[in-house]
Amino acid sequence: MKLGANQSSGQEYLIRLENIKKYFPVQKSIIDQVFAGKINYVKAVDNVSINIKHGEAFGLAGESGSGKTTIGRLAIGLEKLTSGKAIFDNIDLQDLSPEELRKMRRRMQVIFQDPMASLNPRMTLGQAVQQGLIIHYPEKADQHRDMVLSMFEKVGLTPPNFFYNKFPHQISGGQRQRIVIARALITKPDLILADEPVSMADVSLRSLLLDLMMQLKKEFDLTYLFITHDLATAKYICDRIGILYLGKLMEVSTLKAVYETPLHPYTKALLAAVPVPDPKKRRTEPMPEGEIPNPIDPPSGCRFHPRCPITQPDCSHIEPELRELIPGHFVACRYTKTPSQPV
Repeated sequence: MKLGANQSSGQEYLIRLENIKKYFPVQKSIIDQVFAGKINYVKAVDNVSINIKHGEAFGLAGESGSGKTTIGRLAIGLEKLTSGKAIFDNIDLQDLSPEELRKMRRRMQVIFQDPMASLNPRMTLGQAVQQGLIIHYPEKADQHRDMVLSMFEKVGLTPPNFFYNKFPHQISGGQRQRIVIARALITKPDLILADEPVSMADVSLRSLLLDLMMQLKKEFDLTYLFITHDLATAKYICDRIGILYLGKLMEVSTLKAVYETPLHPYTKALLAAVPVPDPKKRRTEPMPEGEIPNPIDPPSGCRFHPRCPITQPDCSHIEPELRELIPGHFVACRYTKTPSQPV
């Protein structure tokens, strides 16, 4: 299959995830497998569909264990799908050979959550960022150093020569995060999977890093798949957002609509949990009781029903479909009301 240049002018979506599922088999001893008689699976992602436009920053938000990172890995081919399709720029990733997928990696890069864990401690910062150029642009070997130094400047690491021969442990956490951003951008990608990219940074640095990411998005014409558990962070970077719960999409809309008119009870609870700088502010939405259920044996029907404040008897056995209640605003709840509907 020929891997041509990005034909963004002729198509609307860069990423299309169609009814994707990812089930991980539970590892058991041989004795347990014999007596169980079946294989149990962790249903990390269960029938999720998402379209992401060129140049869009699409967010995935939810509690830990909701399947956000797994969806991101499926979207760029780092995990094999159990079923469904992951299509990048009209190319089905499952149709690619390992060599074709390796070439495609240039166009899909990742900003990891923990920069210290994702950087090789034995590589200098220059070597770490240059690695992508060695793999994808070997014909420009004589330009690699200058390209790395230029990227250091773009991400705010100045003077760039000072950082080139440093090791990860010799710089601050905020500077390491900038190195990870530089490494992701050095191959000139179309898509950036940003997996909790500022959660390891000090609070005082997060806004600076988010501003940098938005500046680079505009400069390099990037598309972001932004994964976060923090809706306050998503507010600064996302155009649209999907709310995940136990491998299912609960709500999808523009960031403005989700913040101003949340429809799903789970979304309302997440927004109510976001701290505000006003000691007189009181929560009005009830917080969900208990913890997120076991994904090996998720609840039947609506997966949120055991914790939902508006649950009805049939929620335990009828699974709600993601439906468009307001133009462009989708919600998976059979009993939620739009602002214009009577309660």
